[in-house]
Amino acid sequence: MAERGAALLERPERPPRTAPPRRGSLPAGLLRTARPRQWVKNVLVVAAPAAAGDLASRHTALQLAIVFVLFTAAAAAVYLINDARDAEADRAHPVKCRRPVAAGEVPVSLAYTAGGVLAAAAVAGAAALSNPMTGALLTAYLSMQLAYCVWLKHVLVVDLAVVTTGFLMRAMIGGVALGIPLSRWFLITTGFGALFMVAAKRYSEAVQMEEAQGATRALLNEYSTGYLRFVWQLAAGVAVLAYCLWALESGGVAAQALLPWRQLSMIAFILAVLRYAVFADRGAAGAPEDVVLRDRALAVIGLVWVAMYGLAVADL
Repeated sequence: MAERGAALLERPERPPRTAPPRRGSLPAGLLRTARPRQWVKNVLVVAAPAAAGDLASRHTALQLAIVFVLFTAAAAAVYLINDARDAEADRAHPVKCRRPVAAGEVPVSLAYTAGGVLAAAAVAGAAALSNPMTGALLTAYLSMQLAYCVWLKHVLVVDLAVVTTGFLMRAMIGGVALGIPLSRWFLITTGFGALFMVAAKRYSEAVQMEEAQGATRALLNEYSTGYLRFVWQLAAGVAVLAYCLWALESGGVAAQALLPWRQLSMIAFILAVLRYAVFADRGAAGAPEDVVLRDRALAVIGLVWVAMYGLAVADL
């Protein structure tokens, strides 16, 4: 009996069992990798025409629908290629390990292939269905984002600039497709508003991963939380100032308007920035789409802003 016990003690421990790769529907895995929840960002293609009050015609609606689909295809291509490249790193992340490529639902080679096909289709579609400037802007977006996946996301500060520029291009492309001149205040407000959200996202990631020692995003070790806080606070301040100057520059109240809606929309815009900053300060803005879609107060403020700005445009 004693000998049997000694044998049991000497027996080497078996390695812990690991869960088999999660297997699901391949089309569903590809769709999840394309990030449908992120497609809400592409609504920004409406920003420039909406700011100019040019949304009424059927031609405008058709062009914006085309641009939305093309940009969605381009963004999905980038997500697929990015997840294929980052599969190993994502497996070490507590949340990203559930992504279909990292979890083994979608083969890496298939993710690369699907991403390449979507990228080519987006560029070809832009060339066939839009003006040359739209095609050039979409191609520039794809080139920049693919360079980000390969290299630029590892370059300090440049990674913030590239992601911010991606948001700005979304907001620009609707105006470019319709030949609408882009206001300098529109570009400044959109650019710094995007930088505010991007820096807040990085700050939240840094706060949440401080104990992980950069295992999933090594560049976070290069940023201090104090620096990222400075960036998002600076960007929020510039965005608010630019929007206020934009609203005030528009002039007085139109003859048929009851109230100065454009100027009053500053209140809703500032409240939206302040509300989002609450989540940024808590380090809870790591997923901007969750903040925007799930916070009811922010949604109400956003709807009030849309209504005010809509009334201002209608009174032009």
